[in-house]
Amino acid sequence: MAHTFKDDDDGVSNISVGTHVAQIIENGIAASASRRSFLKTGAGLSLLSFLGLGATACGGSGSSSQVVAKPQGGAIGVLSVPTSSSDSVVVSDGYGTQVLLRWGDPVLAGAAEFVGDASEGWAQQELQAGDNHDAIVFFPFTAADGKPRSDAGLLCINHEYINPEYFFSARGESWYAPLDADMVKKMLAAHGVSVIEVRRNAAGGWEYVRDSGYNRRITGYTAIDLSGPAAGDPMLQTAADPAGVEALGTLNNCGGGKTPWSTYLTCEENFNGYFGTAAADFAPTAHEGRYGLNKDGFGYLWHTADPRFDLAVSRNEPNRFGWVVEIDPFNPASKPKKRTALGRFKHENAECVLSAKKRAVVYMGCDERNEYLYKFVSAKAYDPANPASGANLLDAGTLYVARLDAHKVVGDGKGTGQWLALEFGKNGLTPENGFASQAEVLIRARAAADRVGATMMDRPEWIAANPRVSGEVYLSCTNNSRRGSSETPTSNKADGTTVAGSARPEIDDANPRAVNNWGHIVRWNETDGDAAATTFAWDIFLLAGNPHLGGDMAGSSNITFDNMFNSPDGLQFDPEGRLWIQTDGSFSNTGAYAGQGNNQMLVADVRTGQVTRFLTGPSGCEITGATWTPDGKTAFINIQHPGEVGSHPNRPTSTAPYDNMDAYVHNNPTAFSRWPDGDAAGRPRSATVVIRKNDGGVIGT
Repeated sequence: MAHTFKDDDDGVSNISVGTHVAQIIENGIAASASRRSFLKTGAGLSLLSFLGLGATACGGSGSSSQVVAKPQGGAIGVLSVPTSSSDSVVVSDGYGTQVLLRWGDPVLAGAAEFVGDASEGWAQQELQAGDNHDAIVFFPFTAADGKPRSDAGLLCINHEYINPEYFFSARGESWYAPLDADMVKKMLAAHGVSVIEVRRNAAGGWEYVRDSGYNRRITGYTAIDLSGPAAGDPMLQTAADPAGVEALGTLNNCGGGKTPWSTYLTCEENFNGYFGTAAADFAPTAHEGRYGLNKDGFGYLWHTADPRFDLAVSRNEPNRFGWVVEIDPFNPASKPKKRTALGRFKHENAECVLSAKKRAVVYMGCDERNEYLYKFVSAKAYDPANPASGANLLDAGTLYVARLDAHKVVGDGKGTGQWLALEFGKNGLTPENGFASQAEVLIRARAAADRVGATMMDRPEWIAANPRVSGEVYLSCTNNSRRGSSETPTSNKADGTTVAGSARPEIDDANPRAVNNWGHIVRWNETDGDAAATTFAWDIFLLAGNPHLGGDMAGSSNITFDNMFNSPDGLQFDPEGRLWIQTDGSFSNTGAYAGQGNNQMLVADVRTGQVTRFLTGPSGCEITGATWTPDGKTAFINIQHPGEVGSHPNRPTSTAPYDNMDAYVHNNPTAFSRWPDGDAAGRPRSATVVIRKNDGGVIGT
């Protein structure tokens, strides 16, 4: 019997009765039907979002206050590329690409070259680059004059998960199960983070430095400190770690971020799917269910060979995942730290900026349908003249969750919002409501956010702060095909009441489609341009869609046949203030996604709303992660899971003689992609790609 895997994006764990963003505007401006109708049109959304709204922010009272703005930049000078269904990277005219680091490439001393058939064991995999590259950050070396270099530095690269169907050499029909401990350890070795030294060579290309003393692999079994308020809590203690202060490994490293003191933040996302159990009497608690834990997991079956992933054996082990991990890339001997003050949920990325008073502010999304937007504000300030002052800055502060309130009929047309503190003893986070301490508030951050009345969002993913406008921040809401579900919720409201059978809302101005197949981007401006503010103003910056379908499915008026896309995911600003949008959606080219091609990378001028498709990826991939050298002349991006079957248009009608698609692909590994190795490929491989302008100029100009 062949084994099959579940899609880790399928789950919905929030069955609370909190307010969905889809309810907000209906309640707020019900008396203004003509305005509501206007906002639900592409023209209305476009005008609302793009005509001068980046310059003001509203306080909680609805009054306007001026944002502190730097000189504007970010004009787009690239030519659009058409949609593509090819098995290659296609980039705008005048640009070139180079594959830099692939899954399996040797990065540590003693590492072997990738064999091509994935026959390496765990001992070789832990010396090689991991799989499914995701977030990426460039840390420049410092020149003799004290300025950051643009020709040499370190890359931190996340390895989110593995595709088991490509990960092992051919074993026929019983290719995956039963597992053994070495197979599990190989999969763990391909997770986590790679730190590699990179340099521009004499020919103008880039190369990574094999055996560099900076090169490092952090895996699913690397020792990592638990730090901050939750460290040592009984919910983090296990038989292997009775003190609850040292986790083993980091998993499902999705998005990431960079601190002002030059450390890397890597985010643990869909950790729940690695756990399971064969115990017939196992039933998840409400806490476990809130994080999507169940006896089947995603089908990895690690619990059959490693007891720490058996929910019936090590009940607290899942609580040690779902955190933001801080890594010092310049100190290979340093120990990573899971910063518990930032809360536990399915972290997508961590955008770290400084407030007006130099406090560290970290914005974070929880990537699941109907989940929340968070931010953390440090208790102490950072001293830019003393980078060491950032060493433990993320261990103490306040974690907030966002509530988006109704639009107010005021001149700027924006809605208002509040950041609600997740602090023990406040906002209903008390022993009477099931929270025994601040540690428990952080470990059960999702339940705490339910309790205080946060606003449910359509898969809040990457967050990017505008470097040109203080306090202006953008959030990608990838999609939500499950709004309107009618599960019977448990009580998570702040007042403790239970409302059974409450249906989810369908449509409003903030999420104006009942089934949001294409996603959108939300923008907010913190009051007075201060990232530490507790109030903000928000609007929809962009509504993705498909103009082939017309009506409200077409998206904002600036979405055309030349730049249409679905499922915005990665968001990054470049040094000059252009917003780059990466997609992780359907590439089926049928139905709701007809004509939209493979996943892509676009660039937007946030002042005018111009959106241009810059790059398209190979078959079955996701485009994710983007980082630039300080001079803006080199960009690094990641191509994740090329050849992943998903909704692939080349899916065969029959997988005989194999009884499911996973077994078919395992035994035919190049059926859906040969990228990046072409005819020589033994299987598709995730990789980091370098982008340069042919004339050596700044990317995007």
